[in-house]
Amino acid sequence: MIIENNCINELIINKSRFITYLYKIHSKEDINNYLINLKKEYKDATHICYAYILDNNIKFDDDNEPSGTAGLPILEVLKKNNLNHVICIVIRYFGGIKLGSGGLIRAYSNSCSLCLKKTNLVPLELKYKIKIILDYNDQKKLSFLNKDNIINIIYSNNIIYYLLVNKDILTKLNNLNINYELLEENYF
Repeated sequence: MIIENNCINELIINKSRFITYLYKIHSKEDINNYLINLKKEYKDATHICYAYILDNNIKFDDDNEPSGTAGLPILEVLKKNNLNHVICIVIRYFGGIKLGSGGLIRAYSNSCSLCLKKTNLVPLELKYKIKIILDYNDQKKLSFLNKDNIINIIYSNNIIYYLLVNKDILTKLNNLNINYELLEENYF
């Protein structure tokens, strides 16, 4: 499963602020970009803890919280929901009251769980970014596509379509003898 949309949630526990971000990820570069950006934005935060699952790559970080009280509980929530291609980052501002190990585990787990409730979980599907160049006379050949498949259309001497499609649509394009260029395949 994958989250349908990126989302954010905030939770206050004993004056500590927990700001949680859930993002879809497709590469290690995505992970690094999200972490770098949030560390810049929340440079005054006490802790920035996270966990991610990207196929067989699984990692968590407690960011100086007691070992196993932040990143691991976040990871367990992601695993329990059978998620993949997702990172959960929780930013904590310490409120002056220590929560103890059990309190921290509950706080980070709940932060992730509550954020997950703000999005739908959808099946993870391999999709393909492709490029098709057609003459204006041939554009009706693609009438079976829906708007969700279309990333961009450029009108010039020909029509250039940038599409995000599944395997069924690729098969249909092959059956219609429509040539396409594969730009990327990934789980979306």
